Amino acid sequence: MTILTRPEGNLPGDLNLSRRAVASVFFAGYAAAAVSADAAPITTDTTGLITETVMLPTAGQSLPAYVARPAARGRHGVVLVVSEIFGVHEYIKDVCRRFAKLGYAAIAPAFFVRAGDPAPLTDFAEIRRIVGQASDSQVMGDVRDTLKFLKAQAWAQMGRVGVTGFCWGGGVTWLACENFTEFKAGAAWYGRLAPAPGAAAVPGQMWPIQMVNQLHAPVLGLYAGKDQLTTSVPAMREALAAAGKTDSEIIIYPEANHGFHADYRPTYDEAAAKDGWTRLLAHFKRNGVTP
Repeated sequence: MTILTRPEGNLPGDLNLSRRAVASVFFAGYAAAAVSADAAPITTDTTGLITETVMLPTAGQSLPAYVARPAARGRHGVVLVVSEIFGVHEYIKDVCRRFAKLGYAAIAPAFFVRAGDPAPLTDFAEIRRIVGQASDSQVMGDVRDTLKFLKAQAWAQMGRVGVTGFCWGGGVTWLACENFTEFKAGAAWYGRLAPAPGAAAVPGQMWPIQMVNQLHAPVLGLYAGKDQLTTSVPAMREALAAAGKTDSEIIIYPEANHGFHADYRPTYDEAAAKDGWTRLLAHFKRNGVTP
């Protein structure tokens, strides 16, 4: 696998890879720390699609991103897909292909690449270390640069852009809709909303509940009843109501566990995942994020 980082950090040009190297950037498989031996993940073929790894120009270097889009010419509505803490692995790529089969162009940036690739790792301490290097300000900068990249693409319809993300990516989804006017709608799967009670403040950390007044686009939250992240949902609902953000809503699946959409994990809940996906598509369509 291509090594993307140096111990002392990337130097300019480190990620200006050859076409062959770009094709092999992402881990070929499901996140090693979470995959279930009994899982039967959904697999979406590439018939009628263009799938590729692109390099997004960001501050001082380039960031790899997986793209899946219809092979048909023309501009398509775009969905930014934000990964879990395991980065861009086969599950995230398949989600992109699912959107592409519906006529969207989907893009999944590798937000953690500066510190490493968590996908092949099983040591959660190392995974958390890698993820912890992706500060909120850095990630929002990467989102900004992804939008800039999309604006230059002949296949992207920038008037119809949405964002969805899972776990860590669910929190990023809220933040993206609070920081950028380009997004017309967001769908957050069990994402962080507020700091844990008594947690020490982290300089520069952004929490969706603290920025709800800035919400530019309606967000559909899809949360699990058996998940500690759900304890902050009542407070988030109150904050949304107080800010007049009545077009955002949070759905809770009482019997579901964290990660219920991830069909490669033991916590996968088919009924909740299918219902959430249906709600996501309706939410996108209702708010102008169409293929």
